[in-house]
Amino acid sequence: MQLRRLAATAAVAIAAATTLSACGGEEPHAGETEGIYVNTGDLKYQVQISRQLNAADFEDRDYLTGLPAADKVLPAGDEWFAVFIRVFNMTKTDHPSASQFEIRDTTGKTFTPIQLDTNINRVAYKAAEVGAGDQIPVPGSLARENLTQGGLLLFKVPNGTYANRPLELHITPPAGGPEATVDLDV
Repeated sequence: MQLRRLAATAAVAIAAATTLSACGGEEPHAGETEGIYVNTGDLKYQVQISRQLNAADFEDRDYLTGLPAADKVLPAGDEWFAVFIRVFNMTKTDHPSASQFEIRDTTGKTFTPIQLDTNINRVAYKAAEVGAGDQIPVPGSLARENLTQGGLLLFKVPNGTYANRPLELHITPPAGGPEATVDLDV
């Protein structure tokens, strides 16, 4: 009798696990770290890497091209912070990618990306219509093939912000709906 009960319990547990794993194919709306795919709208987003930029470093200098005149001088106590992101369309129809991003710290302070001139800065993220089964940045582009493998979102943040971690990147879908969040590795 106990053996039958054990076999029945095991069968129920296996059926439940199979059902739950089938539901787990969709990415979450929140990523606890970079590299996790998150869904918002009809697209998947992945933060490749985030990091502070140093304007004196030869590689980082290139990321800072295309700044608006008002943002070229970094105020004392502020730093450049970069988030490199990829967007995937796994559907059979075209969809627009997000154009609204925001970093929030644990105190509720928010920071929005600086609008870079994408004609000058070839790694800057540019919202676009993402074709069915396609991605941005597109393979073969400088943004996709450089070391970061993502489009650049550039933020200006006060040095003290790093004491209020985790920093969260919020991605708002263009057609509305729940936003996605990713905890940034700082």
